[in-house]
Amino acid sequence: METSQIIAQTNTKQCTHDQKVSCGNCRLNTLCMPVSLHVDDIEQLNKIIQRGRPLTKGEYLYRANDSFTSVYAIRSGAVKALTISDNGDEQITGFYLPGEVVGLDGLAQNKYTNSVIALETSSICEIPFHRLEDLSVQLPKLQRHFLQLMSREITHEQQIISLLGKASAEARIASLLLSISTRNSSRKLSATAFLLPMSRTDIGNFLGLTIETVSRTFARLQKTNVIAVDKKEVLIKDVQGLQQLAKGTE
Repeated sequence: METSQIIAQTNTKQCTHDQKVSCGNCRLNTLCMPVSLHVDDIEQLNKIIQRGRPLTKGEYLYRANDSFTSVYAIRSGAVKALTISDNGDEQITGFYLPGEVVGLDGLAQNKYTNSVIALETSSICEIPFHRLEDLSVQLPKLQRHFLQLMSREITHEQQIISLLGKASAEARIASLLLSISTRNSSRKLSATAFLLPMSRTDIGNFLGLTIETVSRTFARLQKTNVIAVDKKEVLIKDVQGLQQLAKGTE
């Protein structure tokens, strides 16, 4: 099957922007909330979640220094988190896919430290934090789950530091592709054929590489038959080879 056909089938599985989606019927509910919640507890959580209109590409979900009010679960689409340095330079700090949660950066100082922008049309579930706190008192499993989410954020930060410490462009890009592959697999999507929601420029910014280096690296990986690339479509042809590159070995 062609890469584009596999990706087209994958995209049909994505959650739609249907306003009638609830926590009970969302196929991503096992990722962003505890799997052991009772159906009545799920309904309580569903009542506090706000589902507004989809964000369009380039639209902000929130900006750095905005007051912290909510955490957000990505239902469909993708977003990027970024910071702006004192001299105005943008630094992307992460990419978030369906089933993942953003906004936890606002907990420490009651204001968001990152800005979050839609990479494509994206549906978002907003969870007002003060209501989540109240509900967590009633549902200890929910409280534990959000502690686990915060732990994942810490792990994510450590992974970014490790990723940027890798010497070669191949190792950095291989690590990013494997990360997306793993996250797709957790959503029961194809782990080997997918669309990259971010641009080459965004990839370079995140990985500390120039766009020219990113383009050359993708070309080398394709030439060596590790991946096949067609614009944003990626097919991982040699998973083991990609894993070796991510480790810094041939």
